[in-house]
Amino acid sequence: MNPIKFILNGKPVEVTLSPTLRFLDVLREHFGLTGAKEGCGEGECGACAILMNGHIVHSCLLPLGLVNHQEITTIEGYKLTKRYQVLADAMSEKGGSQCGICSPGMMIAAESLLAKNPHPSEEEIRYALSGNLCRCTGYNMIVDAILLAAKKGENL
Repeated sequence: MNPIKFILNGKPVEVTLSPTLRFLDVLREHFGLTGAKEGCGEGECGACAILMNGHIVHSCLLPLGLVNHQEITTIEGYKLTKRYQVLADAMSEKGGSQCGICSPGMMIAAESLLAKNPHPSEEEIRYALSGNLCRCTGYNMIVDAILLAAKKGENL
């Protein structure tokens, strides 16, 4: 078995595991990164969202072999950025998080959007979040938080 090499949260890593393993399981079991959650296991809820080369990906559908030579950012890596703190503060201020199951995926979806479009409209935010389910908060407070973060994070 050939080693699979990739950048994980800014650090080069290498694993020699089956390339058919779900990347979600590799993150959680091999690297101890438990921020991405097992929600539906079918790529419909967004709880397992990560960034691959800056694009949102559902890690429950991603085979390990496809991350070879890619740059992966999990919620744990995103938490180390300034934009994360601005967004987390906005989520807190607007009540955009309750039980926390969807929060990592919502934060990753928001980062994917804000990295490309630092001043999104409400419609663009709703579209960016469309692959993420929230059963507690509902989407209005999350959308309001992302609008607030975009306004506060203008210099990031």
